[in-house]
Amino acid sequence: MTFCVNETNLLLLLLLLLDLGAVHDTVKTGVGIASTGVMRPDLTMHNIIPVVMAGVLSIYGLIVAVIIKGSIDPPNGNAPKYGSYTGFAHLAAGLCCGLSGLAAGMAIGEVGDAGVCVVGQQEKLFVNMILIFAEALGLYGLIVALTLSQKKSDCPSK
Repeated sequence: MTFCVNETNLLLLLLLLLDLGAVHDTVKTGVGIASTGVMRPDLTMHNIIPVVMAGVLSIYGLIVAVIIKGSIDPPNGNAPKYGSYTGFAHLAAGLCCGLSGLAAGMAIGEVGDAGVCVVGQQEKLFVNMILIFAEALGLYGLIVALTLSQKKSDCPSK
């Protein structure tokens, strides 16, 4: 027996997890930028990079949400087309992208906060490379989520 539903509302969980990571990154880095900006106002725009990278994580979630929502066909008559296999594949895609975005946001926040403070003391240090590796966690989640979102199985007609 196949359990079929007409639509899914779990895309909000994907966006919530990604936005939690982005918020953590923005808060941690924002505090570091504010404290460093008092001593070195000339480095404020240089230190804004971790906050921009947090916004990119949210865009990953938006891409996955639009692709998943676009692949859900509306039911015709009494026969829904969205099966449990497709629903669980979409749930796994959303969780994969959301949880990896949460982890990447937390990593960028911690590294960004420490990096902003260190660059305020020694301007020659290059922290952006570590931030790029932390951002790669979110990118890996996006790639796996795009792969999972392509899994589809229609409900049998009644």
